[in-house]
Amino acid sequence: MSMFRSKAIRKVHPDATTINADKEARDEEWNLIELNWTKIEEEEQKLLTDYNSKKYQRDRADAYPSWQTQMDLLYHGGVDALKAELKKTKDKFPKPT
Repeated sequence: MSMFRSKAIRKVHPDATTINADKEARDEEWNLIELNWTKIEEEEQKLLTDYNSKKYQRDRADAYPSWQTQMDLLYHGGVDALKAELKKTKDKFPKPT
């Protein structure tokens, strides 16, 4: 079971309002929905691929200086100082091509 199972179920079965333990889903009238596991697994793979392709964004977010530090750089060094500091992180975690 992946971390994207519920999201994939909702994408494949938009009428699902309740998902129980990522194994069954029900609509708003509490009717059991017959899940299409082939399509759900395909959607899970798409979601995982998208998540993995954005790892650099998560790495950058963790590495950027705090907003307070960024404001201090901007105030004391101007836009060029801020850009130079942010570029260090962008260079460390480049966007995949």
